[in-house]
Amino acid sequence: MTQDLRDLISHSAEVASALAEGRAVVALESTIITHGMPYPQNLETARAVEAELRAAGAVPATIAVMGGRIHIGLEEDALDALAQARGVMKLSRADLAFCLASGATGATTVAATMICAALAGIDVFATGGIGGVHRGAEDTFDISADLAELGASPVTVVAAGAKAILDLPKTLEVLETNGVPVIAFGQAEFPAFWSRSSGLAAPLRADDAGTIAAAHLMRKRLGLPGGQLVANPIPPEAEIARAEITPVIETALAEAAAQGIAAKAVTPFLLQRIFELTEGRSLASNIALVLNNARLAAAIAREIVSQR
Repeated sequence: MTQDLRDLISHSAEVASALAEGRAVVALESTIITHGMPYPQNLETARAVEAELRAAGAVPATIAVMGGRIHIGLEEDALDALAQARGVMKLSRADLAFCLASGATGATTVAATMICAALAGIDVFATGGIGGVHRGAEDTFDISADLAELGASPVTVVAAGAKAILDLPKTLEVLETNGVPVIAFGQAEFPAFWSRSSGLAAPLRADDAGTIAAAHLMRKRLGLPGGQLVANPIPPEAEIARAEITPVIETALAEAAAQGIAAKAVTPFLLQRIFELTEGRSLASNIALVLNNARLAAAIAREIVSQR
């Protein structure tokens, strides 16, 4: 790490120790805390995910921007403050540098978390679901920066696929164009966030963490840019079946169109309406899949350390 970067990055004591000793570390995004859930549920969930990683043998590194620095791992007081903060910027590649330069507080999306994890030397990142190609993108060109970042930053991302409100076939096409390996874990089908099934075949399949770790290290050995997307299906007991969630999503999409909701306002509106229409089940499933992804991410991170 250059002197310029050392001046910009702060590590929690736990993360600094783990990185210095070559132990397994898993990055976590912070928008799920600031933009995904109300307080105190957001704080409780963040702590639960961190605890899940520790129990699985990895050190959690929740990433956020505060006071002109990238924080890799948050101490308890910083995590609590972020969970209650107002007016927090939602950071992607486009606004990460601006947030740092202005001294604002920012929460990292998938794209920004990948950038920061790569700068810190962290190989694996656990999240809920990635962004992707929005429905109607042929007219709006609304495509998440997450897809480009997966083709640029060398981080393996563990997610329950892409959010099911998106156009999943087009999302897979863009990932292929960007040279991103999409690896379904333990099944041949690409999962659809709340559902284990999407009706779409996954390009690749792995049944153990060691294979995914070996592929991550092989990409580095070959000098290939970008990371990997590991599509980890939600646990069966927590899923909302595709036949059940699809009409709910269609209803929420129709309401968004009728109300003229567009651009960055679409996803928060849809997730809130789906929460209401499922009477809270969608949020419970979301929490379950994040915890499940944390467990797999920890296993992959441990394997990378072992194989390196």
